[in-house]
Order: sequence, then structure tokens, then C-alpha cells
Amino acid sequence: MTKEIERKFLVKNNSWKPKAGQGILFRQGYLNREKERTVRVRLAGDRGFLTIKGLTLGISRPEYEYEIPSKDAEDLLKKLCEKPLVEKVRYRVAFRGVEFEIDEFLGENKGLILAEVELDSEDRSFEKPDWLGKEVSHDPRYYNSNLTKHPFLRW
Repeated sequence: MTKEIERKFLVKNNSWKPKAGQGILFRQGYLNREKERTVRVRLAGDRGFLTIKGLTLGISRPEYEYEIPSKDAEDLLKKLCEKPLVEKVRYRVAFRGVEFEIDEFLGENKGLILAEVELDSEDRSFEKPDWLGKEVSHDPRYYNSNLTKHPFLRW
């Protein structure tokens, strides 16, 4: 088991883009979206993953992630996951000792851009780049698992 410690922010402008590498298309869906646990299937480029996450306490939660055959991930997304799927392009941007993952959402969540940073402790401080907006770590509307039932375009 690993422990995920993550903070999530809105992105307020595109000044991060010149610093970003090549984006990777993510397609993901949920087999279970209970508050106590989520079970996610993801295709990240041509790699498949099955991820199980536990209850979030503060900004931490247990996480188990396993690589699975991409064909299995594609079948699960198509046949068993709730619709609509969450689709996004993920970019990575390093800034003063931390790496941000920036997600530009597509489809039913088009227009939403979020930045996440994974930390080694909940109290770790870091400098925020000027493109980082309001923190939404504790706002469940921005959880990927909620974006399947309540897509951003319907807010």
C-alpha cells in the first residue's frame, strides 16, 4: 500500500504551457465511487491501470495501483465503467522542487483545468507558481470520480 498525499488547484492562466512536456491522453472510468473506496480503470496513453483508493482524511488516502494489460483496461472502460468516462490530457511541469500534474479535461468536462501536486507529507510547504489558482483539495466537485456523475459542463 502507498499513501497518496495530494493537493489540487484550479489553473488560472496558460503561462504553464511553454514549460510543459508532451501531454498524455488519459481515459478513465469508475467501477465503484463509494465515499469509503473508489475503484478506477485508466488508460494513460497505451498503458492500463487499475487503482483502488480508500477514504480521504485531510489530503491523504490509501492507494493501491496496478498495471494491467491495455486491452483489459479498454474492455473495462467500454463494458463495465460508469459513463461518461473522464477524458483529459495530462502534462507535467516542474517548479522549484515539486512536480505538478496539469489536467486539461475534454468531453463533458471541457474547460476545466486542474493542477495536482503529490507531496511526501501533509505539512510540506512549496512555492506556488503564478498560474496556480484557488485550492480545491477539499471540494468534492473536483474529484475525478464525481466528474462522471456531475460533469463540469453541467455546473
